[in-house]
Amino acid sequence: MASSTRASFSAADGFRPSVVKDCIHAVLKEELANAEYSPEEIPQLTKRLSENIKDKLKEMGFDRYKMVVQVVIGEQRGEGVLMAARCFWDADTDNYTHDVFMNGLIPLENIGWRCRAVTIKRESKDKCQSLSCLLQDSLFCVVAAFGCFYY
Repeated sequence: MASSTRASFSAADGFRPSVVKDCIHAVLKEELANAEYSPEEIPQLTKRLSENIKDKLKEMGFDRYKMVVQVVIGEQRGEGVLMAARCFWDADTDNYTHDVFMNGLIPLENIGWRCRAVTIKRESKDKCQSLSCLLQDSLFCVVAAFGCFYY
């Protein structure tokens, strides 16, 4: 590769993971805060999120970068999820970041406490059951964004 090509890259114009992560998080918070998990709607939602994130990143001025955005959405059932990717890239110019978003979740220790509190106060069981319904409809979203520099 010619040194003149390398000289055209400036670290100031580079892929900034922290800035990209903030952008991703803002989009996810706006789009998914009140979303419920619905298997029929997830393919369209996944595509829309990916396109929205790429559009926002383009607006941020990463003109010399090819952006690849991977979105995974699933139903939150308290199970773990691992996501991996393998890429060939230039370690001097290319980079990635990721963000995880979960909605409608109440920490498990709070649910147990609230359910016990409902029992202790002798309130109806419906309150405890409606709490678990909130968990069934909640979702998680993992987004990975890769920035590959165009020479």
